[in-house]
This record gives sequence, structure tokens and C-alpha cells, in this order.
Amino acid sequence: MNTKDILSKIAELNKISARLDPDESKRSELLKCAAEFTNQFISGLNKAKGFSQKQASSLEITNSEKKLSALLDLYQKEVVETGIIAASGKHLGYIPGGGVFSAALSDFIAAVTNPFAGAYFASPGAAAIENEVINWLKSVFSFPQNAVGCLSSGGSISALIAFTAARDKYKIKNELIPKSVVYLGEQVHHSTQKALRIIGLEDTIIRYVSLDDFHRMKTDVLDELIRKDFADGLNPFLISATAGTTDTGSVDPLNDVAEISKKHKLWFHVDAAYGGFFIMTSKKHLFNGIEKADSLIVDPHKGLFMPYGVGAVLVKDSASVLHSNYYSANYMQDALNDELLKSPANLSPELTKHFRGLRVWLPLQLHGIEPFISCLEEKLLLVKYFRNKLQELGFFVGPEPDLSVSYFWYPFNTDADSKNKLLMDLIHADGSVFLSSSVINNRFVIRIAILAFRTKKETIDEAVRMIKNCLSKIK
Repeated sequence: MNTKDILSKIAELNKISARLDPDESKRSELLKCAAEFTNQFISGLNKAKGFSQKQASSLEITNSEKKLSALLDLYQKEVVETGIIAASGKHLGYIPGGGVFSAALSDFIAAVTNPFAGAYFASPGAAAIENEVINWLKSVFSFPQNAVGCLSSGGSISALIAFTAARDKYKIKNELIPKSVVYLGEQVHHSTQKALRIIGLEDTIIRYVSLDDFHRMKTDVLDELIRKDFADGLNPFLISATAGTTDTGSVDPLNDVAEISKKHKLWFHVDAAYGGFFIMTSKKHLFNGIEKADSLIVDPHKGLFMPYGVGAVLVKDSASVLHSNYYSANYMQDALNDELLKSPANLSPELTKHFRGLRVWLPLQLHGIEPFISCLEEKLLLVKYFRNKLQELGFFVGPEPDLSVSYFWYPFNTDADSKNKLLMDLIHADGSVFLSSSVINNRFVIRIAILAFRTKKETIDEAVRMIKNCLSKIK
């Protein structure tokens, strides 16, 4: 192909590819359409149900141009109106987040400017924002300044990073794997076992430590298990405690676990994905000892109400994290002179990553920290209010929760489990407010997790009315 033909083909292709870079007028039109949709969505949340059993139909990608307004109509019907509306205050089932509006703006700005946040050399400012968020988290949890950390997609990847560092520090590999022991509470989040499997530790011995009446790890049992395993010639190396379990919101006795870990020279990890930010509230005393952890994970998309997709991990042993994650390549030689710990990619499996730091940094700067703390305090009171209202209706509730997750069941005279399951089905069919279920102490129970920043007293009143109405259909 000669130069003239090449230039002709380039011009032809450019006419088509130019659609990807609309001019200012078109951008303004698209932004206006998107703004109208998001404003309508947020304004309608109070009236919308929290859950719908409707299934999504075809969202097939075809090679044809469509108007944004038409696509947003499709999105409304097939995404917003199906399943859980996670941005709603009526999501009280799993551990909700919410998605504060300023964080959505942050994501928009991050996507438009598109800095490469993984490497300090590529974008010093973006990497600095990511690191500043980590520095703030270190201050929240009283971690030393020489600890390291990074932002991840959530608790699962954060746990993977922490456990990989523990694995490499204790050199758990080859024939040592089947002899090595991990200690977990009985209500540990399943991402823990998943992370262990992914990093090649599926064949380690896992000891599940029994819980007390408040669903907290029994430290005397933990200590005895470790002593026995050492006596039997095994290789204990990791304890994972939880600061806010998914099932019941319980916080393990972190300080006692820390002391046991120190005594036996084990890696002490804390899963604070859900509950960690309650350390900034009146519940701070429950977190005594978290500062002694070798690693911890926490999810800003839970306790800071950010959109899904931003977790964090802090680790004290930087050498272990670098050993696990730092690699280089010839094409990255320009970045080699920068300090290793300034680049988030050296502390994580991710090289290319979303610029998550902005969605945490900007809302904290824009609103200040106080509104986030007030929102968390509000959730603690709302769960107390909810439990009082349920008891007035004759429901049994679990023990006083540490944080904002609780459970309940109705004491039917016969077939209690099957009737509570029916009650759960009726609640889901109603969908006004979304709740979920679990099995606690071999009993089927219904859970409420109050964390969404849009959950208010009126939401709880609506939930109580829904539960009362559904119960009337069974009795």
C-alpha cells in the first residue's frame, strides 16, 4: 500500500473513530442526560422498593449506535429495577455500602483524567493521593508510619495481599504447607478461606475457634489449640480475628488475641472489612489491640459508604509485601529509580488499577470526617431502635450486637425454622426493604445489617411495618 492510499484509509477510519472523542457540545449534551438520570434516580430512592425479584432480560451488545437516553431507560428497567437497589437506604440485608454522590463525581473525574495510579513515576500526584489515603488509615488504626498498604477492590483482594505477606514471611511452602496451621473464628468471612486457597495454602490445617455467647472468639480455646499444635510438632503461623463479623457484627477480643499471637510468635491478622471504621465512634473501646495486628483489612465501600470497589490493606512488614508483589520489566526501567513503596503496584497483584484513591480522598476533603462518624453513630442507634420494635412484636432477638448487625426470629410454637423461612420468603416477595437470612447456632434467623448512609429512622419504621404485615400472613 503506497503512502497516498495509507493516508486515504487513515482519513476514512478517522471519520468513524472520531465518535469516541465527542466535542464540547456533545459532551455537554451527554452530561446533561446523565445528570437528569442520576438526579431522578436519587430523588426516587425513598419511594422505590429495596428489592425486586424481577430478572434481567437481554442486554445484548449490537453493532449499532444508540442514544444515551434510550440506553439509560434500558439500564433503569434491567439493572436498577432488578435485584437489590444497593444505593438505597432500604438495603439492610448483606453488608451495604451506599455510594456517596461525591465519590461518584470522583470516579467520573478519575476516569476522564485517567492517570496511571499504580506507578509513582507515571503519575506522582495520583500515587500520592493513594498513599495519603493509606497514611490517613494508618492514623485511624494507630499503625506505625513505616507500615505499608494499598487500596484494593475489596476485602477479598486485601486478605489475599495480607496472607501472601504472612506466607512469605514464615516461608510456608513445599513440605511445610500440610504441617502449617491457621486459626479462624467460626464466623469468619468466606473470603479468608478463598484467599488461602488462591495463594496455595489450601492444604494447611485450619482450626476453627469456638465462640462465646456473644459470637466472639474464645481466647482460652485459641491458646490451648496453639499449644497443642506446637506440642504435636505442627507449625502454627497465622491467626485471623474479626472486627465485625458478617453474620452478627461481633468484634473478637482483639487485645487478647494480639497477646496470644505475640506469645507464640504468630502473624496476627484482623478482618475489619465491615466493622473497622466504627473505631471512630463510641465503640472505639471494642477495637483495643487492633493496633497490634501485623495486618488488617478495611473496606471504605462499607463503613465510609463509598461505591463498591474500594478496600484497603495495611501491613507492618514492608519487606514481606515487597517480596510477594515487587517485580520489574525492561519496559519499566524508567520507573526503577523511584522509591519502591511510593508505587501502589509494588504492594499488590495489580499493576494496572483504577484510581481508587480519589473516591476516598475527595469526599473526605469535601465533607470533612465528622459527617461520616455521625452517620456511623446513627446506625448504632438505629439497630437498637429496630431491636426494641421487634421485641414489641413478640420476636426473639440475638444478643446485644457489638456494631450494627443483628438477627431475629419469631418463636412459632411448631416448625419454627420452616415458618421463619416462609417469613423470609414473604419479606423478599414484598421487597419494600431488603433483609437476608443466616443460620446461627443451628437456628434459621433473619438478619438486618444497618450501614447504608441513606438508612434513617423512617427506613426502619418501614421495615418493621413490612415484617409485621408478612408475619400476619403466617400466624
